[in-house]
Amino acid sequence: MVSLAAVILAGGRSSRMGRDKALMSLGGEVLIQRTCRVAMACADAVYIVTPWGDRYQALLPATVTLIEERAATPLGEVSPGPLVALVQALGVLAELEHRPDWVLALACDLPNLSAATLAAWRGELTQVEAHQLAYLPQRQGRWEPLCGFYRVAALEDLRRYVALGGKSFQPWLNQRPVAAIPSADERMLVNVNTPTDWAAWQTAIDMDSER
Repeated sequence: MVSLAAVILAGGRSSRMGRDKALMSLGGEVLIQRTCRVAMACADAVYIVTPWGDRYQALLPATVTLIEERAATPLGEVSPGPLVALVQALGVLAELEHRPDWVLALACDLPNLSAATLAAWRGELTQVEAHQLAYLPQRQGRWEPLCGFYRVAALEDLRRYVALGGKSFQPWLNQRPVAAIPSADERMLVNVNTPTDWAAWQTAIDMDSER
């Protein structure tokens, strides 16, 4: 089996939600705790990229490593965005003595994540061709970049893309060899960005529990 680290991206300001999404309650745990728990069940190590490590540290297992997300400007008022945050994490992992082959990139706002599904996808990484840089699900014709896998060896290509002004995953993915995860369950890819999204997710959960 290939070696795998999970990188959870928790650097967004949750401006559309109006409060920190990572700290929203899912019963006995908050969202970032659940994401960590799922990631720990299917990866060899778990990292969180965030500018607010102090906010989350006490909530996390001691085995989870925090990577400080660096701001896009010297004054620190602009988040670099998830693509740059992932590149920062890959840079840290690439320097490890035993660096992983792959990284599982996860947004912190995916309440339907399944450890069993992610573990099954991990098992398929041995079938990804050597020249393919990522293994990702698709939804409505677009890549889902924050619920899938990237080779750590893609770091230099990503750095060049960012250095040329690239800020979005989609153009990079559309111009690179990427393998699609077949028949990905779209329910697992649901994220929550607004109070409306959160209410819709809770309604769906309630309906499922009544069936």
